[in-house]
Amino acid sequence: MEDHLTAHEHASQMIDAPTGPLTGVRILDCTQAIAGPWSTMMLADLGADVIKIEAPRGDLQRPMAPYTREDEERAYGGSFSVYNRNKRGIVLDFTLPSDKEIFLELVDSADAVVENMRAGVMDGLGLGWEVLHTRNPRLVYGAIRGFGDPRTGQSPYSDWPAYDVIAQSMGGLVAQNGNGPDNRIQVGPFVGDIYPGTIGAMGVLAALFHAERTGQGQFVDVAMVDSIMALAEMGVMRYSYLGRPDTPPSGNSSDFAVPFDVFETQDGSIAIAAPTDKHWRELAVAMGHPEWQRAEDKATIRARVLNREPIDAALTEWAKSLSTKEIMERIGGKVPCGPVNLPGDLFGDEHVKSRGMLVAVDQPSGRPIVQVASPIKMTGTPTGVHRRAPKLGEHTDEVIAELGSLQNRFKTP
Repeated sequence: MEDHLTAHEHASQMIDAPTGPLTGVRILDCTQAIAGPWSTMMLADLGADVIKIEAPRGDLQRPMAPYTREDEERAYGGSFSVYNRNKRGIVLDFTLPSDKEIFLELVDSADAVVENMRAGVMDGLGLGWEVLHTRNPRLVYGAIRGFGDPRTGQSPYSDWPAYDVIAQSMGGLVAQNGNGPDNRIQVGPFVGDIYPGTIGAMGVLAALFHAERTGQGQFVDVAMVDSIMALAEMGVMRYSYLGRPDTPPSGNSSDFAVPFDVFETQDGSIAIAAPTDKHWRELAVAMGHPEWQRAEDKATIRARVLNREPIDAALTEWAKSLSTKEIMERIGGKVPCGPVNLPGDLFGDEHVKSRGMLVAVDQPSGRPIVQVASPIKMTGTPTGVHRRAPKLGEHTDEVIAELGSLQNRFKTP
């Protein structure tokens, strides 16, 4: 593991300019916090020109820690840095008629607008979907809200605020996560924000494709709770098939396969999944018990599920007698397995290095910060990080100066 103060020296470097498949697509980003900025970050990583529009007070995520010890300017903290990379930043006050007019002029040249305010906020400002669609019929309007927008389905909670843990809870994910009925917990990463943001980006891309073919934009509505329901769909499936109103969390194990769990080793932990009979035969040999390949209580998936306790106990004892590396050497490539990596371990992982999944991103002051690169890899139009997150209003003059040259962007000569 590299020392975190010099980790940027060993990460992939930023690229000089956007090269992704969305190069030339313009997105107006009226989002804040996590779900919306994550969504538009994905589009920016794919090459879109994303213009982040903030009120004079700035995105509420902007001042949130952490900061590096060398950062004396403190233009923004760690989360803002990640979720707003590859964007240009401007400040507009939508309560001012002059700034609203600038926004409307930007809409004339935009392919999409994305916002994650509560339902009705943009409408109350006179900048809702109907107004913008009349102004630019090609425009795609993406909305990411806790409970969706009344335009696609009136929720009794449509004007309620929502955050990650609310979406995880109401969407059914918390109920299925944890170590048992009395230990239901939220997922650690902000999946209640990040997954809806990802779905939002997918919806906007699909609508952009439609607009390219037909010239007609549309309203794209993604609810955080709906997205988490889709992510946790197994509970609904089990209820529909089996009549089980509750799918209690089972820790790291699986109801349908054995072994399929995380096991302690001499120096850490490792995930081992041997759901097929072929995988089981390989694992049995590696454990020094070739006779288990054909044992009546172990040879088939059904037999192993019915006899899970002695099998898991044997595998627990075996794994504990070896180091993680030794187990990987014995079954790697034969039986699905992988070490339980701590965040710091990723910096020394050969897969991560070969895939270019860590990138050093410049900051306004202080050392570069390492971020996770886009997981979408393309051969012809590669994704990449070419711009750090903007300081508040950093590109306001630049973007406004472009307005005149963009007025006729969609008009036929």
